[in-house]
Amino acid sequence: MDSCVIPLRHGGLSLVQTTDFFYPLVEDPYMMGRIACANVLSDLYAMGITECDNMLMLLSVSQSMTEEEREKITPLMIRGFRDAAEEGGTAVTGGQTVVNPWIIVGGVATVVCQPNEFIMPDSAVVGDVLVLTKPLGTQVAVNAHQWLDNPERWNKIKMVVSREEVELAYQEAMFNMATLNRTAAGLMHTFNAHAATDITGFGILGHSQNLAKQQRNEVSFVIHNLPIIAKMAAISKASGRFGLLQGTSAETSGGLLICLPREQAARFCSEIKSSKYGEGHQAWIVGIVEKGNRTARIIDKPRVIEVLPRGATATALAPDSSNASSEPSS
Repeated sequence: MDSCVIPLRHGGLSLVQTTDFFYPLVEDPYMMGRIACANVLSDLYAMGITECDNMLMLLSVSQSMTEEEREKITPLMIRGFRDAAEEGGTAVTGGQTVVNPWIIVGGVATVVCQPNEFIMPDSAVVGDVLVLTKPLGTQVAVNAHQWLDNPERWNKIKMVVSREEVELAYQEAMFNMATLNRTAAGLMHTFNAHAATDITGFGILGHSQNLAKQQRNEVSFVIHNLPIIAKMAAISKASGRFGLLQGTSAETSGGLLICLPREQAARFCSEIKSSKYGEGHQAWIVGIVEKGNRTARIIDKPRVIEVLPRGATATALAPDSSNASSEPSS
């Protein structure tokens, strides 16, 4: 599961806790701090938990950085992490900082819950619909952005994407990774979610398979649609890397994959886009739950939904923009 759930000795309460850390993948240290915090909290949100009682921050500063670099970059990462924690209604009360060959950033999130505050990820039933709350393609976007300065790599993809499109996709990926899954977690209760996980390092297929194995009923997940940041599918194909269309491309701080009753899924997708939750929340119906042996698969030719970056115009990303859609599709 995404978080450990430990029954406490007192009063029917459970301790729910998770930890996560990784290496920087964007250039902005403040945004990196926000992304790291969103990624830690996401494991709570995948359980339908919307509140966090406490966070710790884990930070390793690279020994190859100069003193000046450390003094500039470290406070920005800490501030980004703290700001995201505050947005999530919690606070960072401590942690650990070490010197290391690499920069590492992450943390621990802890909450004490009553049973009705979390949704165990094991109750999918035949007929449920799979909903995804962030587009795929973050790893492709951040790598493509690094390749802008690597002629050997850039030459492999420049026929399918422009420099401007890579910049837009990178900004979109950064914004998505820094967005908390808290709204989606709250709506899991409203719309009677049966199970969920967040999409991170194992890609949508890996996490779908892991979620399928946890189910009490004999079910399997079938994914038909892949919402992907515009042009990232073309880059994945042209570069021969990532496996984005196969569902194996790693994501960082990705969306929640939620099993919802069929009659609730479209309403969930519509509700999460409401302006009352702020800008930037999206959702797509990506698959179904059918009778099976607790496995997950992507169909041979999944429908790719090209998700336009904010700030992009449809014409700027033509001709592929004809199938762009932010509407839920079944």
